Amino acid sequence: MVTLWGYLKYGCMISPKAEVEITKNLSIGRESIISSFTKVKSSDGPLKIGRNVEISNGCVISSFTAGTFIGNDCLVGPNCSIIGNNYHYDRLDVPVRLQGKFSAKGIRIGDDVWLGSGCVILDGADIGSGSILTPNSVVSGRIPERSIVQGNPGKVIFTRR
Repeated sequence: MVTLWGYLKYGCMISPKAEVEITKNLSIGRESIISSFTKVKSSDGPLKIGRNVEISNGCVISSFTAGTFIGNDCLVGPNCSIIGNNYHYDRLDVPVRLQGKFSAKGIRIGDDVWLGSGCVILDGADIGSGSILTPNSVVSGRIPERSIVQGNPGKVIFTRR
């Protein structure tokens, strides 16, 4: 049913084996692809996926109040996690899961970004257009345009020119 809804409403392809929350917060660009075993959670905040975005198998994408925005022509490799919320952890007498969630800045991924397999993008990430993240990189801050990023935490190792 979600596959048909995605095609009719947005002109995109959603695998029948993907889990996509259909909410008013969700927007998917034309000709985008969401592959098998990917979970898209948009019930807690805006989630916008641009045009011609390819999201590979096994990814998790969630938004929270500040939103998650993925630009046009992006590639998201297998098993990437794009998590738009954080947890309060100030009190030691209360379990972290009971202290509540928040979204400080949300997530913005520019146009023409390639996330290698296993990347983790956290609340507060702002990835500039034309950037490439090597596999298993972790980003929670600002990455300039056309950067190649590696590591945990992700650091710019080269600028594309």
